[in-house]
Amino acid sequence: MSILKMTDICKEYYQGKVPVRVLKNISMTVEKGEYLAIMGPSGSGKTTLMNLIGCLDVPTSGKYELDGKDLDNLSDDALADIRNKHIGFVFQNFHLLPKMDALDNVALPLLYAGMPLKQRKKRAEEALKAVGLEDRMHFRPNQLSGGQCQRVAIARAIAGNPDLLLADEPTGALDTKAGNQIMDIFRSLNKAGMTIIMITHEPNIAACADKIYHILDGELRTDTVQEGDDDHEA
Repeated sequence: MSILKMTDICKEYYQGKVPVRVLKNISMTVEKGEYLAIMGPSGSGKTTLMNLIGCLDVPTSGKYELDGKDLDNLSDDALADIRNKHIGFVFQNFHLLPKMDALDNVALPLLYAGMPLKQRKKRAEEALKAVGLEDRMHFRPNQLSGGQCQRVAIARAIAGNPDLLLADEPTGALDTKAGNQIMDIFRSLNKAGMTIIMITHEPNIAACADKIYHILDGELRTDTVQEGDDDHEA
């Protein structure tokens, strides 16, 4: 069953009065439980595509369905509600609040979702345990390593039990060892049933996914096949 379906998605921005098409007729379907990577050079359109998938932006034309719901013509408030309830985000630079400890950083989006305090705390604790930070719950970001900060960010993204986890260059600011630890966490989450879409420019990181998409000049292709124990096919 598909969780995400895009059909002929285009995105244009204006430079003065001149329209510049950043995405060109993107069509893709993502099944529940898939783990896929999107690769592309700087300026290829991959971040724009991620912003559309995450409802941070809207397409100029085309159709986008998330979990069977048509997202066309929704208000900003409705899109924000979808982001909060259905999508988890992991960014390259963590975006943690420096004056809050790990537990409060993870619990904050649950506050915006209207979850009671006791339940927020329980969910945040469970999420931090899931990423191996049960002994760092009350540490602030400046007391954590880069890899630990990214694990806090992952815990924050999964605490609300999202349908879809979006990761934009999740290992870009980390060393190799920390990056591998993050990929182990993603694989564990995926094996537990979470759908993951990851943007990366690193082939070894993309190889952790089951399917690799390539985007170039705003056009998407899916001709990469992952060879492995499960014989996944793109």
